[in-house]
Amino acid sequence: QVQLVESGGGLVQPGGSLRLSCAASGFTLDDNYIGWFRQAPGEEREGVSCLRPSNGDTYYSDSVKGRFTISRDSAKNTVYLQMDSLKPEDSGIYYCAADLGITTVEAMCIMIKAWAHLGSWGQGTQVTVSS
Repeated sequence: QVQLVESGGGLVQPGGSLRLSCAASGFTLDDNYIGWFRQAPGEEREGVSCLRPSNGDTYYSDSVKGRFTISRDSAKNTVYLQMDSLKPEDSGIYYCAADLGITTVEAMCIMIKAWAHLGSWGQGTQVTVSS
């Protein structure tokens, strides 16, 4: 059974840090494109960071570039999102996803609607940045 399980969300003050984890089972993350997405209330889901493990290609949205870092541990079949210098506008539900049929990390993070119904998604973890 293919499954992605996120963890690590919570409440943090502006300027703080969180590390999200996404553990995969039933398939090998490294065979896929993998990414982190977030959705704020009333907003569409947006791509935060995407990774192609086979060649190390990464994508970061302009809003998180320089503050967030995506990585993975192949042995643990887990992908991470290190989030530093957090801002209130980073709040939302964070999802990890994986898909085989993507062509570029940019396509995965930007053209979500083109592949979302075919990919594997976790249940999400809430991140709230507030003082």
